[in-house]
Amino acid sequence: MIITNNDKVYEEFKSDHNIYYKECSFKDILLYTRDRVHEGYTILTHPLSSSIKPNETPYKSILISDTKKTLDYKSLMIIENSLLTYDKFEKDANHAIILNDRIRDDFKVVDLSIIKSAIF
Repeated sequence: MIITNNDKVYEEFKSDHNIYYKECSFKDILLYTRDRVHEGYTILTHPLSSSIKPNETPYKSILISDTKKTLDYKSLMIIENSLLTYDKFEKDANHAIILNDRIRDDFKVVDLSIIKSAIF
């Protein structure tokens, strides 16, 4: 299953993958993923993959298992630490980054590329 707030990822994979897409913040994607981990899903791609800091990009796609089992404590630690890291970067940010449409599109393409490399 792909969890994403990136419409490019949604359009690319909607026909052949289980996908959760919502227009929301990066943090909302992390929180939704955490909720799925609590239900027994396993994280397959790290929520903070890439060299782009979480406060610099609004887009994130995360791959998790299609089936749930018992709580995976490794996935729980990964998502909880990712949330803590996200909050730290947000707290330490000195200024808001203004993104125009071209920059937003670039971030979408980077996120799409990262998730594609994980799937293929």
